[in-house]
Amino acid sequence: MFTGLVQSLAKVQSVTPDGVGGARLSLVAPAVAASAVLGESIAVNGVCLTAVAATPDAVDFECGPETLLRTNLGRLGVGSPVNLERALRMGDPLGGHFVSGHVDCVGTIAAVEPNGEWVTISFAVPKEFDELLVLKGSVAIDGISLTLVTVVPGTISVMLIPHTLAHTTLGSKTAGDEVNVEFDLLAKHVQKLLTHLTITL
Repeated sequence: MFTGLVQSLAKVQSVTPDGVGGARLSLVAPAVAASAVLGESIAVNGVCLTAVAATPDAVDFECGPETLLRTNLGRLGVGSPVNLERALRMGDPLGGHFVSGHVDCVGTIAAVEPNGEWVTISFAVPKEFDELLVLKGSVAIDGISLTLVTVVPGTISVMLIPHTLAHTTLGSKTAGDEVNVEFDLLAKHVQKLLTHLTITL
């Protein structure tokens, strides 16, 4: 479980195909790698991955074919920046919202609109997820916990403060770029419950 509060930016050092559709992803991430524990879960652009190797400067992950297909990790290349967050520990403050690290879909940046030091970014997302979107509700974009400021069918937008722009990958994104989207976990459970109740009634 994660909170959507990015702890560090990292860069892709290498992407090595495994021959069966997956790949080994090596990240230059000194802030995380030095204390990384083999087998621990770390969110990479919002995707929960398992650390399989580490040096003082880099940490490696193995990505399966499904992960590469269903997230933007499959489009990463050497030098690509990524957001990192270590798993939530018992007693840690929950500053964002509950993020599972299981991406629901890949969205596309539709527009980037500067407004002074702030920036509003709009994303196109599949309309099948419209029922999970609530104005002022939470969403994780590339693992970043954000608040929805507009919601219309197939499109959402968020407003980014200077800190978020400087310390996450969203500060360098442009229109057309793909992002991982995870909708609010509580909203998904409520939707499932209501669907079941409707069928039962």
